[in-house]
Amino acid sequence: MVTDTNPLLADDARIPFDRIRGEHVEPGVREILQTGRERLEALVADPAPPTFDNTVTRLDDLARWVSERTTPVSHLLAVAETPELRAAYNAVLPEISQFWTRLSLHEGLWARLRTLESSDAVADLDALSRRHLDKTLLEFRRAGADLPPPERGRLEEIQVTLSTLQQGFGENVLDATAAWELLIDDESRLEGIPDAARERYRAAAAASDREGWLLTLDYPSVEPVLKNARDRDLRRTVFEAYTTRCRGGEHDNRDRVVEILGLRREMASILGYESFPDYVLEDRMARSEQQARSFEDGLLDRARPYWERDAAQLREHAGRLGLDRLRPWDVGYVAEDLRRTEYELDDEALRPWFPLEQVEAGLFELVNRLFGLTISEAPIDEVWHADVRHFDIHAADGVHLGSFYTDWFPRKEKRQGAWMNDFRSGGPRPDGGFDPHVGVICGNFTPPQAGRPALLTHREVETLFHEFGHLLHHVTSRVPIRARGGLNVAWDWVELPSQIMENWTWERGALDLFARHFESGEPLPDELFERMQRARRFMGGWHMMRQLSFGTVDLELHGPWARDQRDADGAELMDWVRRRFEDFAPDPEFAGYHILTSFTHLFSGGYAAGYYSYLWSEVLEADAFSRFRAEGIFNADTGRDYLDSILSRGDSADPDQLFREFMGRDPDPQALLERNLGAVPA
Repeated sequence: MVTDTNPLLADDARIPFDRIRGEHVEPGVREILQTGRERLEALVADPAPPTFDNTVTRLDDLARWVSERTTPVSHLLAVAETPELRAAYNAVLPEISQFWTRLSLHEGLWARLRTLESSDAVADLDALSRRHLDKTLLEFRRAGADLPPPERGRLEEIQVTLSTLQQGFGENVLDATAAWELLIDDESRLEGIPDAARERYRAAAAASDREGWLLTLDYPSVEPVLKNARDRDLRRTVFEAYTTRCRGGEHDNRDRVVEILGLRREMASILGYESFPDYVLEDRMARSEQQARSFEDGLLDRARPYWERDAAQLREHAGRLGLDRLRPWDVGYVAEDLRRTEYELDDEALRPWFPLEQVEAGLFELVNRLFGLTISEAPIDEVWHADVRHFDIHAADGVHLGSFYTDWFPRKEKRQGAWMNDFRSGGPRPDGGFDPHVGVICGNFTPPQAGRPALLTHREVETLFHEFGHLLHHVTSRVPIRARGGLNVAWDWVELPSQIMENWTWERGALDLFARHFESGEPLPDELFERMQRARRFMGGWHMMRQLSFGTVDLELHGPWARDQRDADGAELMDWVRRRFEDFAPDPEFAGYHILTSFTHLFSGGYAAGYYSYLWSEVLEADAFSRFRAEGIFNADTGRDYLDSILSRGDSADPDQLFREFMGRDPDPQALLERNLGAVPA
């Protein structure tokens, strides 16, 4: 029997991240799962006739209890992984997957839900409860609850295997990223790279007791090389190492991807769907593989002239720089030089005006003006790293809506990218009180160095605002049924609250809240702001084509390829992907440098057959922000409407309805095209 000294079993108000170790994982998780199973059997054995409260609400409560106690482990694997933690989690991962799969396939529970579905009590449910019941029933049917035992058994096997494969995919990417390094002993090879980046490289070398400059595959190390290094061979070395991670050796993901795709296809087939995308998209805004592909194709036709213009500009400027031809590792360098030439602007020139803590303070002031939210730092000891900070957030009526952690800087034991995660889902209580939400936002921003604060690029500022938008979606939820609140929405709707926040980073009034020089305190000069505005659509066609390539290949891999290439191996997969990317590349060489084997969004994250949703949501948010532009970017009435219509509503209604509540009409994709691309090239 596990005692209550195991931090995973603690009922503390704060999650004891600082005390969780690898040794706690196996006994703690097994105790949690056993308690979950006991609660499930007690629910099913209840002799009382099924009601919403004694069946659906109890099911939600036990599911949330298990999830909220196992989530801290998966979070620590993303931010503070140790060999002991990884081994312990992998030991219980099949059991975790099995618990959730068996929950959806439990015959007694399914019988109780079906009895409730056909009972007279359903007629008395309010609209939200009926929506939640219908959604719950759909989730069970989509999980295979209506299938005969052999098919249910095979589905369970598939889910357990997929969980292990997907976890291994992410671990391989983390390990391959951490394993690569390049020690430079000749500083002339770093010519063109900003001094701040060089100082980081030297500090990294010194930290490992070496002389010189140490480059790694953490993005704050990679980006300055690709954008600024005049040494073309150095750019090529770093670019190839970054884009070809996990294509061979001990971290090879190629055959793993084939196996994942095959199992996803088999799962969809067992459940009666033509393809995995049809299965995934049934309960999303796109509804089907065909509609998602039509969306991608429609944008592709409109974006292609802009992409062709951008590609021609890059080739022409590469020639002016003396390059024989544009190669894949030249794009960042040529584009950055072209932007400096055309707009007298580069990312490094803007950094001094974006110190991290100042950006955070300005963001907090912005949401206070718009939504009446008050954010204050609330330091705590229960954190996983010294860089982590902790904040409380209160509504205009004084309600403590929630708390959140921030973790912004790269570490070898931390996965790459930026993300938001929810730890606890709160919301209104029946007694009129409110249980606070808890979440986290993470990134891999350029860290402080040499006595200077962390200075961000404007793109990093956008990323911070983006992840904070996800956090707001979580912590402002006031949906009484927590399973329908916050981030529990259609995947092609979930990015609207995050992407819309990026718009304020381009507005003069918003920038004045935080864009001040870290030494002088002077605001961002008008001339720099005007250059930013002129450069906003720079390479817009190139960037949109990149997103369209990922979204299209994602849908085709999970659809036609998975259906037609069942006997393919990893090498055949890579060849197919290379050929498919040629439609989105200026020449075939570019198509070979795709990121499939390190594409965690698709193979260890939640975007499988759903990467299109970034552009889908961008269409929605660009249009929604047009109302703020028209009525005032700090207009509190507009902010309140947005908060009440979208941000706090979760999945309490269909997203199409929520959008119409805020905008008074259906979305218009023209807003995105005008903002990102401008006039059609001549």
